[in-house]
Amino acid sequence: MAYGAIYRKALNLSSRVKARLAVLLGVTLVTAACASGPLWSPPPEGAADAWAAAPEFAFASDTFAFANLIRARHHGEANLYANYCFVLARGLRQFSQFARFDPALPSLDHDGYMALVQQVAALSVWRPALPADERIVIPGYANLREFSRAEEATVKEGLGARFWTLVHWTNWRVTFWATRDHQANVAHEIVSELRAGRLVQLLVTNWPKPELNHTVVAFESRDRGAFVDFVVWDPNDPDAPGIVTFERDAGRFWATRVYDTEPGAIRVFRMYYSRFL
Repeated sequence: MAYGAIYRKALNLSSRVKARLAVLLGVTLVTAACASGPLWSPPPEGAADAWAAAPEFAFASDTFAFANLIRARHHGEANLYANYCFVLARGLRQFSQFARFDPALPSLDHDGYMALVQQVAALSVWRPALPADERIVIPGYANLREFSRAEEATVKEGLGARFWTLVHWTNWRVTFWATRDHQANVAHEIVSELRAGRLVQLLVTNWPKPELNHTVVAFESRDRGAFVDFVVWDPNDPDAPGIVTFERDAGRFWATRVYDTEPGAIRVFRMYYSRFL
């Protein structure tokens, strides 16, 4: 074989080896991120054994009026607002943490509201909530539900594109299994965050079943002894809260009432609660 051919073959092999090493490194990082924190440290103060809620949040007024649509249910429809669940869940938290509404102030035009929504959407959700006097003021409307109903197109555009949320590296956690201890500590952390008055964004999945790779936002927990129900806002369903249940004895989560999902066992991870996770 000619030296040139041998050299090219070696280069191709080197490229394949590098690609495989990159994949292995990525899997290792994601697995570590999946396991770190809850598995290596005791649960935070506030076990999942009592009622808790984010006190400043009301489903009827503090959620978006429109839905993230499921593409499989809308075959052939043009300009479908689908696959935006991560954008909407993050946006819900951003409005909750960084914005306030003042219906007494005069309304703005499309460009004015667009600029405000973009300002809200540019803030990182892992940052602490702003005090009232430092929040971005949305004039002319009393709450997010009212604002997003009247200015739906503007809100959707201002929240931004979906691409980077779909390829975010932590989404790969849907392909990994979770231990009972890990899931129990996720439940502990949700309650602890709710007791601190913070909404909790969750990645929920029943992969490898191709049904649920989704995000919801927990805003209340209800203790039922052997079970803890987490009341969630689902971007796919603006009309009613959903329920994700943690079973203490089994150490697992259950899709009790998740939009367009059969009840069954799921895995749950927290989302967007630090710069990297």
